[in-house]
Amino acid sequence: MRRKTTRDILAESFRELAATTNIDKITIRDIAENCGYSPATFYRHFKDKYDLIAWKYTRDLAEIMDRTAEDGYSWKQTLSDGALFFQNQKEYLANLFLHTSGYDSFMLYMTEINFNALKKYILTTSGRKMLYRKTEMYIRIYCLGTVSLTCEWILGKHPIPPQELAEVFENALPAPLHQFSYQKKMR
Repeated sequence: MRRKTTRDILAESFRELAATTNIDKITIRDIAENCGYSPATFYRHFKDKYDLIAWKYTRDLAEIMDRTAEDGYSWKQTLSDGALFFQNQKEYLANLFLHTSGYDSFMLYMTEINFNALKKYILTTSGRKMLYRKTEMYIRIYCLGTVSLTCEWILGKHPIPPQELAEVFENALPAPLHQFSYQKKMR
């Protein structure tokens, strides 16, 4: 059994508040008091609420990406799980996109998180220490496109089921990255 950390509790508190309040209106004091902590406790773990959002998103994304390297777990299944994750988080994420200052900054930040997660996955599965610059550029363009499309999908611009979104992402993977999407994790 995994115990909840202070970070987990703070993230749940924020999430609970975000279900009923615009993200821009939520304060650090609100987040801390909602779970019985002080603002000082919050600041021991996060620099601001955007740091908390990024930490939670990165953690959730890493859990999904880490499954890909397991035996019998396909890249397609990873994409499907990611799309289902976004479907289940749609209301929260729409609130995040619509009620944070700097929507474009947020998208770029999420792109960077996705870029780092996919790069780490490729390095891990391939056993390499570093990637060619062009490979990194393919990862970046893929992440820019998928994050942008995911945000549009969450906001209702592309009303398709999550499985179809996953299919679009699978088909959009640049050809030079295909070799990495079906590898087993190097031990």
